[in-house]
Amino acid sequence: MTVFHPAEYEDPRPWRGAESPRSWNVDSDAAKLSLNGDWRFHFSPSVIVAGDESFVEPKFDDQKWDTIPVPSHWVLQGDGKYGLPAYQNINYPFVVDPPHVPDENPTGDYRVTFDLPAGWDLGDGKSLVRFDGVESWAKVFVNGTELGYSTGSRLPVEFDATSVLKSKDNVLAVRVHQWSAATYLEDQDQWFMPGIFREVTLLHRPKDSVVDYFVHVSYDEKDGSATLKVDCDPSGRVTIPELSIDTATGAEVKIPKVSPWTAETPRLYDGTLTTAGEKVPLRVGFRSVRIEDSQIKVNGQRVLFKGVNRHEFQPESGRLVDRATMLKDVLLMKSHNVNAVRTSHYPPHPYFLSLCDEYGLWVIDECDLETHGFDFVGWEGNPVDSDDEGWISALLNRVGRMVERDKNHPSIIIWSMGNEAGVGKNIGKMADWVRSRDSSRPIHYEGDRSCKYTDMYSRMYAVQAEVDLIGQHKEVPLDDPELDAKRRQLPFILCEYAHAMGNGPGGLSEYQELFEKYPRCQGGFIWEWIDHGLPAIAADGTKYYKYGGDFGEQTHDSNFVCDGLLFPDRTPTPGLIEFKKVIEPVKISFEGGKVWIRNGRDFADLSDLAFAWRVEQNGKVIDQGQIEVPTIAAGETVAVELGVPTINGHGEAWLQVSANLKAKTVWADEGHELAWAQFLLSDKSDAINGVTAGAVQVVEGSKGYTVGAGTFDSKGQLVKFGDLDVSLARVDIWRAMTDNDVGPHCTPGTWNGKNWLAAGLDRVLYRVNSAAIEGGALVVKTVAAPAIYGRSLEAVYRWTSPDGEALRLDLHVTPRGDWSALALPRLGVRFGLPKGLSRVEWFGLGPGEAYADTHTAARVGQYALSIDEMQTPYVYPQENGSRAEVRWAEVTDESGQAGLRVEGHPDFALTARRWTSEELHAAKHTPDLVAGDNVWLNVDYGLNGIGTGSCGPGVLPKYLLAAKETDFGFTLRPFKK
Repeated sequence: MTVFHPAEYEDPRPWRGAESPRSWNVDSDAAKLSLNGDWRFHFSPSVIVAGDESFVEPKFDDQKWDTIPVPSHWVLQGDGKYGLPAYQNINYPFVVDPPHVPDENPTGDYRVTFDLPAGWDLGDGKSLVRFDGVESWAKVFVNGTELGYSTGSRLPVEFDATSVLKSKDNVLAVRVHQWSAATYLEDQDQWFMPGIFREVTLLHRPKDSVVDYFVHVSYDEKDGSATLKVDCDPSGRVTIPELSIDTATGAEVKIPKVSPWTAETPRLYDGTLTTAGEKVPLRVGFRSVRIEDSQIKVNGQRVLFKGVNRHEFQPESGRLVDRATMLKDVLLMKSHNVNAVRTSHYPPHPYFLSLCDEYGLWVIDECDLETHGFDFVGWEGNPVDSDDEGWISALLNRVGRMVERDKNHPSIIIWSMGNEAGVGKNIGKMADWVRSRDSSRPIHYEGDRSCKYTDMYSRMYAVQAEVDLIGQHKEVPLDDPELDAKRRQLPFILCEYAHAMGNGPGGLSEYQELFEKYPRCQGGFIWEWIDHGLPAIAADGTKYYKYGGDFGEQTHDSNFVCDGLLFPDRTPTPGLIEFKKVIEPVKISFEGGKVWIRNGRDFADLSDLAFAWRVEQNGKVIDQGQIEVPTIAAGETVAVELGVPTINGHGEAWLQVSANLKAKTVWADEGHELAWAQFLLSDKSDAINGVTAGAVQVVEGSKGYTVGAGTFDSKGQLVKFGDLDVSLARVDIWRAMTDNDVGPHCTPGTWNGKNWLAAGLDRVLYRVNSAAIEGGALVVKTVAAPAIYGRSLEAVYRWTSPDGEALRLDLHVTPRGDWSALALPRLGVRFGLPKGLSRVEWFGLGPGEAYADTHTAARVGQYALSIDEMQTPYVYPQENGSRAEVRWAEVTDESGQAGLRVEGHPDFALTARRWTSEELHAAKHTPDLVAGDNVWLNVDYGLNGIGTGSCGPGVLPKYLLAAKETDFGFTLRPFKK
């Protein structure tokens, strides 16, 4: 009888033959050799047909093998030859049967040949082969000798190759399996993309070089003093010339005065750690972190996290992110007022953490752990609650490697045990180990809602009303009185909130108000930083991005992987622009001729900012100047007298005050705007105030009616305005649904999209009951009704002309039937206009899109864009591009000679696009949107809010567009240049 033994890659133990984990110090003066480059590669789709194991031998002939760049993911190489990416949010891609995985286990065999550099002394110390990231299981050989194997995809591993290295013709061979027991610990919401995707380096570790070191600091906010102690194996000396420090390792040094490190003031002191065999550069930031008064305090001060969750992602290379792109991320965060990062859901490349140290970002460093797929089997067999020594050792190994690698980064102020891995007792064992190794940072883990093992209360997607209760320490009690009492005294953060998927997120301002109101509520982290679309080119050459299901996955979570504040090419979405405004660090108000300025920073004053004002009337600047502002300390408010000009003439006048950088910084240029506010100085008036409706009679002809420049058919349908043909000018209640309308993880009871489709709001039918001249107006009575149910909207159009040219519509809408459980997607009028129209100029909110609950970042002004520029290219097409509170808009051709003007009574929401809402709703990727024979103009009374229901709460009640009796109107005028 044949006995089958478990495959080695199904052993949950984390590694064999590896060196003990240590702090990252690749910038030391010890010799190193990068092994990145083109490697020989052989791919097998299954372990059953995996390549000849003799490939590890130096004499193996690999000339017929392919080459592949290292680092890289093999599924992003070879145009599908080596398999394809696969996206899952929660589900495992195979049966949940730990620690087993299928035989259909893609396997990559790698080989590279290298020589040692001149002067590399094999007799001095050790030579280590270091891998900074391999997914998910790797066995390593040098010159035919096995060094060991490793798991922990986003963690480093080092093997001692000293005894088998030669001066020349060394062969490093690696077998990598995509699936392993470790995959059960790496079920993060991301693409599955195997391979050696971070650097491979040969490191010389001379005799008496640094085995490991740990920089311990403290800071006393009362007197500005600090302490420093650097533990090191072996012993050596620490020098920091700026602080006149020259001391032995292991000795604590008291420093009478330092500038502390914070995310706002990231002060680093450069030094050197020297042992007999090596010099290691140090960048020391002095700060303290503690839990006190139900708050996370840094340097004695409560901090407010204005954060993002960041997966590592670059469209062309997956989780291989180059240093320039890491820096771009940091610069984008800083310039958009983001001050914190949660490294979801694994430690990032350590260079990113160095950037956080240098530029200033609070960091929650998260362990490479998620077992979310066990939710589908009732968490049975979850390794986080297992007594199996293999799983325990794997979990402790993961958290240990994170802490040891990253412990010397001042930006890291919280350790996180992982994400969505259940509530198992092994989380407690991990937390205990971390506390024993590093007591200077508190512990986070969202899955421990009881806070048995953690130092803070963390939640995902709690609705605003619940956050309000938590802020008051009035959350729903736990069954365990002791744990309940403990939790009520802990600080609260939303480690994930405001799911930034597609159009949205909405409701940010309401969250921020709670964070600023309650000291216990210390902010949160938007999910997430970037859309993870993979680049593709359509048949016509159009570039677009693919998502889950586009690679033939049997199971997938579609575009749920595209849920970021950045588009895949790192262009900010409207969501990031909104977030920047909501979390701006300076709050500005205007009252009694004074500008009131509040410093919302936690530490820094506002001496780095210049304040400017300007007055715009009817969208044109009529005066401007600078404001002399005294130094304002963190948390303080001052009032400054401001003389503004007397407003003459008609139209709206707005005062805008902005806070801008006085000088160039390492993260933004001089003049970069951090905060702003607008204030109305004159009455907001009807755009056609003073014009008498119905001053000109309606003319009835043999084929219809004429009202001013409007031509109507016999049923009262507008078919021409001036020289412009008009199609289907009628009441419209449908808009393409957003991700937030139809999200699979929406908070129960807030799923508008599901209700809309069930009610048939996407397939409304129309009936004209009458068209007749009444009291000098063309009055058209219609019914718009979805099929099946007894709901309808009766619409009465009253068309008049005040001057024989303009065409005014006064619309009265009355809902019939039961609409109590339904919000309307939109309510307004849609027009089909000639496709030759191409530009829009408007006065209202802009320049970007704005909806009921996402308009904080929009300013009242006069703007001009092409119709194509008005579209927001969400990876998954959906409702987008509406401009809110528009007073007037002109839609013209490129020459500006033909078109029309729309004037509000007093304002409206405006959308202009080259496809219908129905075509937009049906599209799956951006190339599906093809310009048609019309420009479709929506002039809306209102649109339903956006919310964040793709994962979390839907639209807040005050932003729902209720079906109620409504009066709405506007005036059309032929465009005159």
